[in-house]
Formats: sequence, structure tokens, C-alpha cells
Amino acid sequence: MARPAGRAMRAPLLPVSRDRRISAFPVCYTPEACLQLREDFHAQVRAACQRRNPGTVGLKISKVVVVGDLCVGKTSLINRFCKEVFDRDYKATIGVDFEIERFEIAGVPYNLQIWDTAGQEKFKCIASAYYRGAEVIITVFDLADIQTLDHTKRWLEDALRENHPGSSFVFLVGTKKDLLSNAESERTERDAIRLANEMQAEYWSVSAKTGENVKDFFFRVAALAFERSVLMELEKSCNRLLPIGTGDFIRIEENAASSRGSPPSNLNCC
Repeated sequence: MARPAGRAMRAPLLPVSRDRRISAFPVCYTPEACLQLREDFHAQVRAACQRRNPGTVGLKISKVVVVGDLCVGKTSLINRFCKEVFDRDYKATIGVDFEIERFEIAGVPYNLQIWDTAGQEKFKCIASAYYRGAEVIITVFDLADIQTLDHTKRWLEDALRENHPGSSFVFLVGTKKDLLSNAESERTERDAIRLANEMQAEYWSVSAKTGENVKDFFFRVAALAFERSVLMELEKSCNRLLPIGTGDFIRIEENAASSRGSPPSNLNCC
């Protein structure tokens, strides 16, 4: 059957798997180093999701870059979450690789594009080109190797250099938690939390081998990035509101006919 003129064919969205649906706002790992302490989505975000306003809430994607020294477990962390596998014999990442993970957050489709970057110095110039446009920067270190924690500041500086100030959420993640005793883990975490506060980052400890905290961590990343994305869209829509009287506004759509000198085709009173 012929397609009606003027209508674009859209492939139906596949349903998101049940274990990738986020309805409640994920909690932080520790309040001592977290990006925000609220226990629910921002009120405006929750309202926009409930209204399903197509101008502000639709299929969204946020870019995540994962950086850190060689062999700290970046690929293992990503594969544990995205593929539910762990292989202690992973080969070093050459240049960059990425995964796309699909979510449904507060009923809205949402994707994370997760970039896995190489930890070797010789690939740094290649990887740095992929830092641009990152809404989330995850700096990874090995809990069993304190030197890798010291290096995270340098990795973060490299990633931030390619992005606008304040445009990225920053996370500091300690991996291989299963290799440490509780006492050793607590000692290293104290140093990591101190550094996370200096970096204005949220801290997490995880184990790709056992899966401990991995899903909770990525859910937290997804929720914070999604919330910021929706708030930015809401702010853009508010900037397109023109006053028509005291307390009244009209919304001019981006494709409004007013740019051609005729009245806008779609006016919404707010």
C-alpha cells in the first residue's frame, strides 16, 4: 500500500527489557560524595514525563565516556552491565569502543551511549577525540592499586578539556572491590571520597566480577543524565515563550510560520 504523502514512516520502538526500567530515582553510593541528595526526580521532570509533552520529552540519548589507566577494569565494568558477562582475560581496548544501552525512565525511552576508551598512552590522542560532547565522564581506578587513583585527576582533566565547563556529570569509580577485605576497602574509599569531592564527582565502589553495585551505578548515571536532559529541554521551551500580557504566554514552535512573516501555526497558552 502506498505511503500517504507528507508522512514519514517510522520503525516501531522495541520494548525496553524489564530490568532496564527506572521508575524510582536511584540512590547514591554514599552521601559523603554524591552529586545530589534528592530521593525523587525533579518535580518539573516528573510532571513533564507524566504529561508526555512531545516538545520536551521524547527519545533521548546521552553520551558517556569511561576513562582511566590500563587494566583498571573499564571494559569489564561496561561488559558486566551491558552483557552480564565477566572475563578476566579481556584484551586491552585499542582506541575506543562503545555500547548503546536502552532504558525506560519514568515511562520515557532513553539511551546511554557508553564509550570505552583505551588506557594506553599511545592511544590517548585517538581516544581524546571521543571525549567531546560527553554528558557523563566516568573516571575509573583499581581499588587494589592506589597509584591508579592518583592518576584519575589527570584523566579527568583530559576529558574536561574537550567539553564545556559544567556540561558533564563526573563519577569516580573504584573497581575490583572483590579483591579487598572490608578493612582495606574502607581505607581506600576514604582517600577516594576525599578526591571525589575535590573533583566534584560522585563516588562508587563496584566489582565487575561479582556484579556488586554495577547495575545500581549505571542506573544512577542514567537517571541523573536523563533528568538533566529533560530540564534542559524544558528550559529551551521556556526561552521560546513570548509574553502576550500579564501572566500569559504563547509558545512558538521551532517550525512556526512566523519566520515567514505569517502567524505561527501552533500556539499553546501556558
